[in-house]
Amino acid sequence: MKIVIIGGTGLIGSQVANMLKNEHEVIAASPNTGVNTITGEGLEEAIKNANVVIDVSNSPSFDDGPVMDFFKTSNQNLLPVEKRAGVQHHIALSVVGTDKLQDSGYFRAKQIQENLIKESGIPFTIVHATQFFEFAGGIVAMSTSEGKVKLSDAFIQPIASADVATFLVKVAIETPANKILEIGGPEQFRIDKWIKQYLSSTEKTLEIETNSNAPYSGVVLERKTLIPQNPVYIGTNEYKNWIAKPENKR
Repeated sequence: MKIVIIGGTGLIGSQVANMLKNEHEVIAASPNTGVNTITGEGLEEAIKNANVVIDVSNSPSFDDGPVMDFFKTSNQNLLPVEKRAGVQHHIALSVVGTDKLQDSGYFRAKQIQENLIKESGIPFTIVHATQFFEFAGGIVAMSTSEGKVKLSDAFIQPIASADVATFLVKVAIETPANKILEIGGPEQFRIDKWIKQYLSSTEKTLEIETNSNAPYSGVVLERKTLIPQNPVYIGTNEYKNWIAKPENKR
């Protein structure tokens, strides 16, 4: 098959490309490789004769306006090109709990992306993943104020990006589900406890302040908003083993 990966040079996309390239024609599409879903540059040529498109791209800015512009423009450009090219399966990576996180500009934009996919007429699979292990540092950055990391005690079920990539490869060679599939990691943690483990493992000396009303990406969480309700796949990598590797202590 010809498989085009939008965001194919990023964290997830590069892993998916490496897993698929020996058995399929793989195009790792990104601005770095001359394919830009915002301007439309290179899209027609990249998508031509494609069987499957996997969209794992993400906005360079998470601010409300730019992130909405990114996902809306990207999909309004990409999906019609796929439709004309006769793409048989559009796969998109999204986030567990997106529909419950609509007070966040980022998740409103992800919801728009999902709606555009469902309305496109292209057979699709939307994969809702939990937060990646690699995002722990980003959670610290967005939750730090006044010298403290202010975190919710809601639950989270993080997953290794390698496990996300493995599942996307599996979906790429299967029949479109035409629905949302949820995936997550093997363990549930309270967010504050998970980040405490991250800080300890990376020897970062930051104080954690736990508050049930502490926002996550601008949203006050219910206890299990970020937990998959009906996961079809559970990753095999445990966080304690993953974070123990020197290359992951960032």
